[in-house]
Amino acid sequence: MFVKADRIIHPVLTIKTHCRTRSRVQSSGWPMTSARRYRFMSTMALKTITAQNAAALDKDLMDSGAFSIDQLMELAGLSVSQAVYKVHPPCKGKNVLIVCGPGNNGGDGLVCARHLAHYGYNPTIYYPKHAKNELYERLKIQLHNLSVPFTDDFADALSTTTLIVDAIFGFSFGGPLREPYPAIISQIESAKVPVVSVDAPSSWDIETGPPKDGPGALFMPEVLVSLTAPKPCVKFFRGRHFIGGRFLTKGTAEKYGLDVPDYPGIDQVMEIDVEGSEKL
Repeated sequence: MFVKADRIIHPVLTIKTHCRTRSRVQSSGWPMTSARRYRFMSTMALKTITAQNAAALDKDLMDSGAFSIDQLMELAGLSVSQAVYKVHPPCKGKNVLIVCGPGNNGGDGLVCARHLAHYGYNPTIYYPKHAKNELYERLKIQLHNLSVPFTDDFADALSTTTLIVDAIFGFSFGGPLREPYPAIISQIESAKVPVVSVDAPSSWDIETGPPKDGPGALFMPEVLVSLTAPKPCVKFFRGRHFIGGRFLTKGTAEKYGLDVPDYPGIDQVMEIDVEGSEKL
């Protein structure tokens, strides 16, 4: 059961207190593993959803649920940005590299970048294969209006970042990796900074987890943000796990045999203990 934290009065003080407490408890490691962290974590078990059912669920959300793709992407990207803020507040380093793929996962990354810019971070976008439709063009314009840079030099951006958001592939990824992504995944895999993956670690099979060899075989991001519901590959994940995408109704959840997370207050994400808690 989720245990509510003490009420926080001032958001600016929240940042300072949060960073100071974490550095005192564990100054040499990331992510935080102290008992204090678990005050903010749910130990409820969550059921997973297959890629096929996740696609059907998205369709239901847009049909009977009356959501637009813009709304779903906005809520998903907002969720990821909140998870980033929780695990890596600006005082831990403002430079964030968001690596975006060509599909909806990449769109979630673009939305996340916009919110991070408003939170005071310095996001940089690496987007090697741009999706070419009106929605993605508008997302890019919004970022340009905030002076968020897009880079073609991945290695240089990687050398100056303090955190990577992996928004390359989501639940629809079926492999194999195609250019230019094998080299990108390899560099993220060997990066010396923490990685937050969106919905699934890129290169992982949604059902069977990391590939047996090649790029991604050793990829284990520090944080995973599952959208709507965890995917079966979460059983291979060993980092901090958040659930996000606060648009699931009780009726839709029942149709797919899912649980509606008990999100605290106005939060768009909730941390879930991965140690044996999921109903796989």
